[in-house]
Amino acid sequence: MKKLVCLSAALVVSLLFCGLCGAEAPRQIAGFRLGVNVSQYKDQVQVETAVPLRHSEYLSEVDIKPIDGYRSGYLSYGNCDQPGIIVKIKLKYDRDDKEFFDELMERFDKKFGKPSEYKGDAFRACIAWKWSFTDSEKNKINMVLQHNCQDDEDYTSGNAVKLWMKNRIDRERACHEEKQTESKGEDAEKKARKKPDIRNLIPE
Repeated sequence: MKKLVCLSAALVVSLLFCGLCGAEAPRQIAGFRLGVNVSQYKDQVQVETAVPLRHSEYLSEVDIKPIDGYRSGYLSYGNCDQPGIIVKIKLKYDRDDKEFFDELMERFDKKFGKPSEYKGDAFRACIAWKWSFTDSEKNKINMVLQHNCQDDEDYTSGNAVKLWMKNRIDRERACHEEKQTESKGEDAEKKARKKPDIRNLIPE
């Protein structure tokens, strides 16, 4: 009897676990998809705006063209490990009111479950909820839904959604750091071999 009860309990736990495992990790929004080459969206982005990110040169960022329901947005893609592959999507919604944010939160909760972490500030001037997923390819995907009633350097006012592949970004960073280390080593060797002209080191 005890064995039967244990087997039944194990089956219930297994079914619940499988149900959670079967939940789809979000990989796209507004027609843009993580993990694909940015060149697929050449007609939907403002190519002339593409620039490497300051202090994060392993990624480039490009603005998207106007889309219904969104005020602005950009795609971030790799420059080193997998050049051109989209690793982050950030979009700002057209509506910036708190009521719309609450509606979005209700829909996000219903589709993806409760968020795993609160990322906003303690005073709730900026409200940000984070979800974390692992997709079928073992990619770590994070999503943040944010509402902000102020506008400063760290946050833009209004409602925004961010979707990114953490492990892919980490790989781009590691690739860049490895190349930087190799480059610095080569530069150090060159400097060691060539002494600077002493006259260039003294004011005239």
